[in-house]
Amino acid sequence: MHRISKFIYHNLLGWKATGFKNFDSVKKAVLIAAPHTSWHDFYIGVLLRSALKLEAHFVGKEALFNPLTAWFFRALGGAPVRRNANEKQVDAIARLFEDREVFRMLLAPEGTRKKVESWRTGFYFIAKTANVPVVMLSFDFENKENKFSEPFYPTDDMEADFKFMRAFFEGVKGKVPEFS
Repeated sequence: MHRISKFIYHNLLGWKATGFKNFDSVKKAVLIAAPHTSWHDFYIGVLLRSALKLEAHFVGKEALFNPLTAWFFRALGGAPVRRNANEKQVDAIARLFEDREVFRMLLAPEGTRKKVESWRTGFYFIAKTANVPVVMLSFDFENKENKFSEPFYPTDDMEADFKFMRAFFEGVKGKVPEFS
């Protein structure tokens, strides 16, 4: 599957992956992919993951992982979030990092495919709570490039951290440029 994905990603679609790729040195991280403007991001991401042999995950509510669909979501890298009544969502997800040897959670900081003025903050607090780095990943459709940042550990200055992270995506155009 790796060779087929690599051929489609590079040769047929003309995409390239640049930047940080030493994921053997980063077994746990929060990967944020932006801009997320279209459903096309999904298959580009799946091809990228397979082409790089990158083990990456996503989280979903436990109800998605029912006996009929659990196999499918797990095959795609899904992990169910089990939350008890007294536990916050951030804590429940951060616990997934403790329970696994390799866990790289991928999500879109915008939380939607539409244009947003500010990102959601959950990924940031998950990274801080789990004490794992954030790796930024661009979906640049104009240049057909997925660029990875170096791992970045959030500090205690959220405003400066968000400014730094958003700067990584400056000028990147998603599939739907007006949503970028």
